[in-house]
Amino acid sequence: MTPHGIVVAAGAGTRFGGTKHTALLGGVPLWRRAARALEDAGIDDVLVVGDVPGGIPGGARRRDSVRAGLAEVPVFVEFVLVHDAARPLATAALVRRIVDRLALGDVEGVVPAVPIRDTVKTVADGRVAATVDRSGLVAVQTPQGFRRDALLAAHDASDEDASDDALLVERAGGSVAVVEGDPSNLKVTFPDDLAVAEALLERR
Repeated sequence: MTPHGIVVAAGAGTRFGGTKHTALLGGVPLWRRAARALEDAGIDDVLVVGDVPGGIPGGARRRDSVRAGLAEVPVFVEFVLVHDAARPLATAALVRRIVDRLALGDVEGVVPAVPIRDTVKTVADGRVAATVDRSGLVAVQTPQGFRRDALLAAHDASDEDASDDALLVERAGGSVAVVEGDPSNLKVTFPDDLAVAEALLERR
């Protein structure tokens, strides 16, 4: 199987304080590092959605940008990987785990996940309402892999927003498998996250 890749680099970066995907990590823009992770794993066709060299225009929401990318994927392509430019430290090994699981053909999607390390509580009116059993909880990352037709159908089935593409596929009744994520696959959300990413990059 030869999936195509979509890198989402169209966000406003509100919490980051400015355009995030063009921020430099080790002298390389975040969007380029994210695309390179897919390329290093053998994904030859990687499309970037965003205002970057060679990119295509994105949408108002993340899901709109992914949908714009899907429109550019040829109909004969069976699988796609969707990755966020905000995760510049994904590794080729992580990408290959996702592709290998997707290739089994028994699910519509595959997501990488890591266990939640902190205690999780629900809060109401400024007070702790309950402590959540975290044994079955994970934090989900990108890239995420999908059958192209299933992801496209999930996007077209509803205009309701979603935090990731796996949620859209779940809503449409699709099955999503989980593979081991990478704790160093940091999501750059705030300016301080970039400093942490620099430290992680130096350790590699």
